[in-house]
Amino acid sequence: MLPRERQNRIKEMIQEKENMKIAELSKELDVSEMTVHRDLKPLIDDGIIVKTFGGISLVQERSNKVSNSEECVFCSRKINERMAYRLILQNNKIEMACCAHCGLLRHRQLGDDVIQAICPDFFKQTTISAKLAWYVMDTSLHIGCCHPQVLTFEWKEHADNFVKGFNGNVYSFSEAIEKIFQKMNGHDHGCSKHH
Repeated sequence: MLPRERQNRIKEMIQEKENMKIAELSKELDVSEMTVHRDLKPLIDDGIIVKTFGGISLVQERSNKVSNSEECVFCSRKINERMAYRLILQNNKIEMACCAHCGLLRHRQLGDDVIQAICPDFFKQTTISAKLAWYVMDTSLHIGCCHPQVLTFEWKEHADNFVKGFNGNVYSFSEAIEKIFQKMNGHDHGCSKHH
């Protein structure tokens, strides 16, 4: 099967199932996971699918402000892929926040409607599960996004080492989601376009 044929088959399968694991696609297409990743790139670039933790999801057309994937769903800033926090909801819609700061606040608002959230590791730029990530706040390094800024790390050891060089505090997902909420309600120095 040619790459174009596999991409068409992937499109058919994802439109039917809406969410699929890479391993599932690999088995279904009888190719390696590496081949699946190569086949997915044009579909991701075309905005047909989005990567999720260990798989892909169909990008749904949305009628509200969520439809503009260029803007943060929380503060309306332009989204920088390097920092983007994605929320996959029960209705298979995907919301994007510009950074972990807005992502955590939106995640808290949506609660159980979020079935999965993913964000990039600050060092490696790999996609990680937001619920398994470690969050660094109050660091002296400023990256030019929302404040108080929140940096995400896959490994606690990496977060701890980052804090040794740039100060700050390390939090688990549940600690970070409450800490950012408290900071935003205790001190009003949040997003430039805070809602």
